[in-house]
Amino acid sequence: MKLNQLAPAPGSRHARKRVGRGIGSGLGKTAGRGHKGQKSRSGVSVTTFEGGQMPVYRRLPKRGFKNPFRKVHAIVNLDRLEKAIEAGRLDPGAPIGIEALEAAGLVSKRLDGVRLLARGKAERALTIHVDSASKAAVAAIEAAGGRVSFEPLETPASTVAASRPEPADTGEAAPDSDD
Repeated sequence: MKLNQLAPAPGSRHARKRVGRGIGSGLGKTAGRGHKGQKSRSGVSVTTFEGGQMPVYRRLPKRGFKNPFRKVHAIVNLDRLEKAIEAGRLDPGAPIGIEALEAAGLVSKRLDGVRLLARGKAERALTIHVDSASKAAVAAIEAAGGRVSFEPLETPASTVAASRPEPADTGEAAPDSDD
């Protein structure tokens, strides 16, 4: 195969529709727009116009309210948590934080936080750190001997920053800038 032999797949490319190019083209004279009237002219956009009748978007009442400050949580249910543990993607002995849930594929986007819900059963004593949880989910985890915490689990990066020593004091006084 050579570069001059490359061609697109048959039927994947179409010629541009050239309107107004004579009667024999099939799209001459009125160029496929019919006869006269507002829609046959160029630059017309009348998609919601109903001929002077009260349009449907004004006939129907406005309903509801969309809170611009609402919180949208990523959802994790107990049954999915158990499946991830059985599959070996989560360690039930270690505290489970949001990073572990992301690594296990239970959370793809954090959104405004992670919320634990009670669908399924908690069969192991887990320590889980989430932003929010339902009362039933907390009760199920605690009934299995586990604990739900709403403080973020310290990540290794924040642990490294916390363990970094403070700069040593050399004993020299800072120079005065009262000159």
